[in-house]
Amino acid sequence: MNHQAQAAVLFLLGATVLHTALTDLHLRYVKAGLRPLLLLSGAVLIATAAATVWYAWRHRTDEEPHQQADQGPHEQADQEPHQQADQGPHQHLEPRVAWLLTLPLLALILVAPPALGSYSATHTGTALQKPLGFPDLPAGGHGPLRLGVEEYAARAVYDEGRHLRGRAIRLTGFVAVDRTGTPYLARMSLNCCAADARPVKIALTGAVPPVLRPDSWLELTGTYTPRRTKDPVNAGPVPYFEVTGAKPIRPPRDPYDDPWAG
Repeated sequence: MNHQAQAAVLFLLGATVLHTALTDLHLRYVKAGLRPLLLLSGAVLIATAAATVWYAWRHRTDEEPHQQADQGPHEQADQEPHQQADQGPHQHLEPRVAWLLTLPLLALILVAPPALGSYSATHTGTALQKPLGFPDLPAGGHGPLRLGVEEYAARAVYDEGRHLRGRAIRLTGFVAVDRTGTPYLARMSLNCCAADARPVKIALTGAVPPVLRPDSWLELTGTYTPRRTKDPVNAGPVPYFEVTGAKPIRPPRDPYDDPWAG
Protein backbone atom coordinates (compact mmCIF):
# COMPACT_ATOMS: atom_id res chain seq x y z
CA MET A 1 0.00 0.00 0.00
CA ASN A 2 1.50 3.34 -1.03
CA HIS A 3 1.33 6.53 0.99
CA GLN A 4 -1.64 7.89 -0.92
CA ALA A 5 -3.74 4.83 -0.20
CA GLN A 6 -2.67 4.84 3.45
CA ALA A 7 -3.68 8.47 3.79
CA ALA A 8 -7.03 7.83 2.11
CA VAL A 9 -7.87 4.93 4.41
CA LEU A 10 -6.79 6.89 7.50
CA PHE A 11 -8.89 9.85 6.43
CA LEU A 12 -11.97 7.69 5.81
CA LEU A 13 -11.51 5.96 9.16
CA GLY A 14 -11.14 9.29 10.97
CA ALA A 15 -14.14 10.78 9.19
CA THR A 16 -16.22 7.71 10.07
CA VAL A 17 -15.25 7.94 13.74
CA LEU A 18 -16.12 11.64 13.79
CA HIS A 19 -19.45 10.99 12.08
CA THR A 20 -20.24 8.30 14.62
CA ALA A 21 -19.30 10.51 17.56
CA LEU A 22 -21.16 13.59 16.30
CA THR A 23 -24.40 11.64 15.87
CA ASP A 24 -26.33 9.27 18.12
CA LEU A 25 -24.78 6.35 16.25
CA HIS A 26 -22.01 6.08 18.85
CA LEU A 27 -24.62 5.16 21.47
CA ARG A 28 -25.04 1.82 19.70
CA TYR A 29 -21.43 0.94 20.45
CA VAL A 30 -20.13 2.71 23.58
CA LYS A 31 -21.33 4.60 26.63
CA ALA A 32 -22.25 8.24 26.13
CA GLY A 33 -19.36 9.33 28.35
CA LEU A 34 -16.82 8.03 25.81
CA ARG A 35 -17.92 10.49 23.13
CA PRO A 36 -15.03 12.97 23.77
CA LEU A 37 -12.51 10.16 23.28
CA LEU A 38 -14.14 9.24 19.96
CA LEU A 39 -13.96 12.85 18.81
CA LEU A 40 -10.30 13.03 19.78
CA SER A 41 -9.53 9.72 18.03
CA GLY A 42 -11.22 10.85 14.82
CA ALA A 43 -9.31 14.15 14.83
CA VAL A 44 -5.99 12.33 15.40
CA LEU A 45 -6.66 9.94 12.50
CA ILE A 46 -7.47 12.80 10.12
CA ALA A 47 -4.36 14.69 11.25
CA THR A 48 -2.30 11.54 10.68
CA ALA A 49 -3.73 11.23 7.16
CA ALA A 50 -2.78 14.85 6.42
CA ALA A 51 0.72 14.27 7.81
CA THR A 52 1.10 11.17 5.62
CA VAL A 53 0.20 13.16 2.49
CA TRP A 54 2.60 15.94 3.48
CA TYR A 55 5.42 13.46 4.14
CA ALA A 56 4.91 11.71 0.78
CA TRP A 57 4.91 15.06 -1.05
CA ARG A 58 8.06 16.28 0.72
CA HIS A 59 9.82 12.98 0.13
CA ARG A 60 9.03 13.09 -3.58
CA THR A 61 10.05 16.74 -4.04
CA ASP A 62 13.32 16.16 -2.15
CA GLU A 63 14.29 13.12 -4.23
CA GLU A 64 13.61 14.51 -7.70
CA PRO A 65 16.38 17.20 -7.75
CA HIS A 66 18.97 14.73 -6.44
CA GLN A 67 18.05 12.09 -9.01
CA GLN A 68 18.21 14.59 -11.88
CA ALA A 69 21.55 15.96 -10.67
CA ASP A 70 23.12 12.50 -10.35
CA GLN A 71 22.02 11.36 -13.81
CA GLY A 72 22.95 12.76 -17.17
CA PRO A 73 20.39 13.23 -19.92
CA HIS A 74 21.40 9.94 -21.63
CA GLU A 75 21.08 7.94 -18.38
CA GLN A 76 17.68 9.45 -17.68
CA ALA A 77 16.50 8.55 -21.15
CA ASP A 78 17.81 4.99 -20.76
CA GLN A 79 16.11 4.50 -17.37
CA GLU A 80 12.69 5.81 -18.33
CA PRO A 81 11.69 2.66 -20.29
CA HIS A 82 12.92 0.45 -17.43
CA GLN A 83 10.92 2.47 -14.86
CA GLN A 84 7.81 2.16 -16.98
CA ALA A 85 8.39 -1.58 -17.33
CA ASP A 86 8.79 -1.96 -13.57
CA GLN A 87 5.40 -0.32 -12.99
CA GLY A 88 3.54 -3.46 -13.86
CA PRO A 89 0.05 -4.54 -12.82
CA HIS A 90 1.19 -5.55 -9.31
CA GLN A 91 2.05 -1.98 -8.33
CA HIS A 92 -1.38 -0.76 -9.41
CA LEU A 93 -3.23 -3.64 -7.75
CA GLU A 94 -1.89 -2.98 -4.26
CA PRO A 95 -3.80 0.28 -3.71
CA ARG A 96 -6.94 -1.34 -5.13
CA VAL A 97 -6.72 -4.20 -2.65
CA ALA A 98 -6.17 -1.69 0.16
CA TRP A 99 -9.50 -0.07 -0.67
CA LEU A 100 -11.21 -3.22 0.60
CA LEU A 101 -10.35 -1.94 4.07
CA THR A 102 -12.91 0.79 3.56
CA LEU A 103 -15.82 -1.65 3.23
CA PRO A 104 -16.28 -2.04 7.01
CA LEU A 105 -16.21 1.75 7.29
CA LEU A 106 -18.94 2.16 4.69
CA ALA A 107 -20.97 -0.52 6.45
CA LEU A 108 -20.60 1.39 9.71
CA ILE A 109 -22.03 4.52 8.10
CA LEU A 110 -24.74 2.96 5.92
CA VAL A 111 -25.89 0.03 8.08
CA ALA A 112 -26.33 1.02 11.71
CA PRO A 113 -26.70 -2.09 13.90
CA PRO A 114 -29.74 -2.28 16.15
CA ALA A 115 -29.29 -1.98 19.88
CA LEU A 116 -29.10 -5.22 21.83
CA GLY A 117 -32.55 -6.30 22.94
CA SER A 118 -34.74 -9.17 24.05
CA TYR A 119 -32.73 -11.97 22.42
CA SER A 120 -29.58 -10.96 24.31
CA ALA A 121 -31.58 -10.39 27.49
CA THR A 122 -33.16 -13.86 27.48
CA HIS A 123 -29.91 -15.64 26.58
CA THR A 124 -27.68 -13.79 29.07
CA GLY A 125 -27.79 -13.91 32.83
CA THR A 126 -28.68 -10.86 34.86
CA ALA A 127 -25.85 -8.43 35.60
CA LEU A 128 -27.39 -7.18 38.85
CA GLN A 129 -24.77 -6.60 41.54
CA LYS A 130 -24.90 -5.17 45.02
CA PRO A 131 -23.95 -1.46 44.95
CA LEU A 132 -21.76 0.22 47.52
CA GLY A 133 -24.67 2.27 48.78
CA PHE A 134 -28.01 3.81 47.92
CA PRO A 135 -28.45 7.56 47.40
CA ASP A 136 -31.41 9.27 49.00
CA LEU A 137 -34.63 9.22 47.02
CA PRO A 138 -36.64 12.39 46.39
CA ALA A 139 -39.58 12.99 48.68
CA GLY A 140 -42.98 11.75 47.61
CA GLY A 141 -46.00 13.77 46.64
CA HIS A 142 -44.89 14.77 43.14
CA GLY A 143 -46.21 11.86 41.12
CA PRO A 144 -44.68 8.43 40.60
CA LEU A 145 -41.02 8.00 41.50
CA ARG A 146 -39.03 7.53 38.29
CA LEU A 147 -36.27 4.96 38.67
CA GLY A 148 -33.90 3.15 36.36
CA VAL A 149 -34.43 -0.56 35.93
CA GLU A 150 -31.12 -1.33 37.58
CA GLU A 151 -31.76 0.97 40.52
CA TYR A 152 -35.17 -0.54 41.19
CA ALA A 153 -33.76 -4.06 40.96
CA ALA A 154 -30.84 -3.23 43.27
CA ARG A 155 -33.03 -1.55 45.87
CA ALA A 156 -35.63 -4.32 45.72
CA VAL A 157 -33.07 -7.12 46.16
CA TYR A 158 -30.25 -5.68 48.26
CA ASP A 159 -32.12 -3.01 50.24
CA GLU A 160 -35.24 -5.14 50.76
CA GLY A 161 -37.27 -2.35 49.19
CA ARG A 162 -37.12 -0.29 52.39
CA HIS A 163 -37.48 3.05 50.60
CA LEU A 164 -39.78 1.73 47.88
CA ARG A 165 -42.68 0.45 49.95
CA GLY A 166 -45.91 2.37 49.57
CA ARG A 167 -44.68 4.55 46.71
CA ALA A 168 -45.86 4.70 43.12
CA ILE A 169 -42.93 3.91 40.83
CA ARG A 170 -42.38 4.44 37.12
CA LEU A 171 -39.96 2.32 35.08
CA THR A 172 -38.94 2.35 31.43
CA GLY A 173 -37.50 -0.59 29.51
CA PHE A 174 -38.01 -3.09 26.74
CA VAL A 175 -40.02 -6.28 26.86
CA ALA A 176 -38.32 -9.66 27.02
CA VAL A 177 -40.14 -12.98 27.23
CA ASP A 178 -38.27 -16.17 28.12
CA ARG A 179 -38.98 -19.69 26.88
CA THR A 180 -41.54 -20.31 29.60
CA GLY A 181 -43.49 -17.19 28.66
CA THR A 182 -42.40 -15.19 31.72
CA PRO A 183 -42.42 -11.47 30.86
CA TYR A 184 -39.62 -9.15 31.93
CA LEU A 185 -38.88 -5.48 31.71
CA ALA A 186 -35.18 -5.20 30.90
CA ARG A 187 -32.41 -2.76 30.13
CA MET A 188 -28.91 -3.55 28.89
CA SER A 189 -26.18 -2.24 31.18
CA LEU A 190 -22.75 -1.27 29.81
CA ASN A 191 -19.40 -1.19 31.54
CA CYS A 192 -17.69 0.28 28.50
CA CYS A 193 -19.18 -0.75 25.17
CA ALA A 194 -21.86 -2.93 23.62
CA ALA A 195 -19.48 -5.89 23.56
CA ASP A 196 -19.73 -6.20 27.37
CA ALA A 197 -23.45 -5.36 27.63
CA ARG A 198 -25.47 -7.50 30.02
CA PRO A 199 -29.13 -7.27 30.97
CA VAL A 200 -30.81 -6.32 34.20
CA LYS A 201 -34.29 -7.84 34.37
CA ILE A 202 -37.44 -7.24 36.36
CA ALA A 203 -40.20 -9.86 36.32
CA LEU A 204 -43.70 -8.47 35.89
CA THR A 205 -46.89 -9.25 37.76
CA GLY A 206 -50.21 -7.49 38.31
CA ALA A 207 -51.94 -5.64 35.47
CA VAL A 208 -49.51 -6.87 32.81
CA PRO A 209 -50.71 -6.13 29.24
CA PRO A 210 -52.20 -9.33 27.75
CA VAL A 211 -50.12 -9.05 24.60
CA LEU A 212 -46.43 -8.27 24.92
CA ARG A 213 -44.21 -7.95 21.87
CA PRO A 214 -40.50 -8.62 22.53
CA ASP A 215 -38.28 -5.57 22.04
CA SER A 216 -41.21 -3.16 22.37
CA TRP A 217 -40.60 -0.35 24.85
CA LEU A 218 -42.97 0.27 27.75
CA GLU A 219 -43.38 2.83 30.48
CA LEU A 220 -44.76 0.99 33.49
CA THR A 221 -46.36 2.41 36.60
CA GLY A 222 -46.66 0.23 39.67
CA THR A 223 -45.40 -0.59 43.13
CA TYR A 224 -42.71 -2.58 44.84
CA THR A 225 -43.39 -6.19 45.77
CA PRO A 226 -41.08 -8.41 47.86
CA ARG A 227 -41.65 -11.31 45.48
CA ARG A 228 -38.50 -12.59 43.74
CA THR A 229 -37.40 -15.23 41.31
CA LYS A 230 -34.13 -16.52 39.86
CA ASP A 231 -32.77 -15.81 36.45
CA PRO A 232 -33.14 -19.00 34.36
CA VAL A 233 -29.73 -18.40 32.76
CA ASN A 234 -27.40 -17.77 35.72
CA ALA A 235 -29.73 -18.14 38.74
CA GLY A 236 -29.14 -14.50 39.66
CA PRO A 237 -31.77 -12.62 41.70
CA VAL A 238 -34.63 -11.05 39.75
CA PRO A 239 -37.19 -8.92 41.62
CA TYR A 240 -40.84 -8.55 40.65
CA PHE A 241 -42.70 -5.35 39.90
CA GLU A 242 -46.44 -4.99 40.56
CA VAL A 243 -47.77 -3.33 37.42
CA THR A 244 -50.75 -0.99 37.72
CA GLY A 245 -50.47 0.74 34.34
CA ALA A 246 -48.54 0.41 31.09
CA LYS A 247 -48.19 2.40 27.92
CA PRO A 248 -46.01 1.85 24.83
CA ILE A 249 -43.32 4.41 24.10
CA ARG A 250 -40.73 5.02 21.43
CA PRO A 251 -37.21 3.67 22.05
CA PRO A 252 -35.10 6.25 23.89
CA ARG A 253 -32.21 8.09 22.33
CA ASP A 254 -29.78 6.07 24.44
CA PRO A 255 -31.09 2.49 24.50
CA TYR A 256 -28.63 1.39 27.17
CA ASP A 257 -29.45 2.01 30.78
CA ASP A 258 -28.01 4.65 33.03
CA PRO A 259 -28.01 2.54 36.21
CA TRP A 260 -29.28 5.30 38.48
CA ALA A 261 -31.61 7.24 36.22
CA GLY A 262 -34.92 6.36 34.64
